[in-house]
Amino acid sequence: MNSVVKEQILAVRDTGKTNMFDVNKVMQIALRKGFHELVIFLSEHRAEYASFILTGETD
Repeated sequence: MNSVVKEQILAVRDTGKTNMFDVNKVMQIALRKGFHELVIFLSEHRAEYASFILTGETD
């Protein structure tokens, strides 16, 4: 996970508009905000995303 994706995840979280485990809703919000890197990341790396949400750590 690069720093851009991490910042985009945190920006979606800060909206407070979804449970961060609702990946489909996270993707919808990301699309509305123009976070295309995040949408691609979620499509390809769901396990890494879930780990980050649970632990706050990036590998």
